[in-house]
Amino acid sequence: MIGYVTLGTNDLDKARAYYDGLLGILGAKRLMELEENGFTLYGVDMETPSIAITKPDNQEDAFAGNGNMIALQLQERSEVDAFYNKGIELGGSDEGGPGLRGDEGPMAFYAAYFRDPEGNKLCAFRLGPA
Repeated sequence: MIGYVTLGTNDLDKARAYYDGLLGILGAKRLMELEENGFTLYGVDMETPSIAITKPDNQEDAFAGNGNMIALQLQERSEVDAFYNKGIELGGSDEGGPGLRGDEGPMAFYAAYFRDPEGNKLCAFRLGPA
């Protein structure tokens, strides 16, 4: 159902460097770049949901939304750890390190939360037992 989500940026070069490094560990790459507004689409292919960064079309400052978050489902808890660690290493800030939220079991929720350098909140999670 979701094609892509978009995050605004005030520093396109910095944001591209951040997401090149962060999403690259998931096998994603730049799929599209539009130079008129800097729209840059990241994904593994054009058939799966993607993340885009861009300068706002209204030419005003971009800012992180209160309550907005992108959550990426990963296959292994170790991938959640690695994704979170890469996000922090690249200049992101902690919003809740990797760990189990709730009880262990068939629907266990293992997640990590962080913000990119411009304050956009991201989550990496895995559902299921260890």
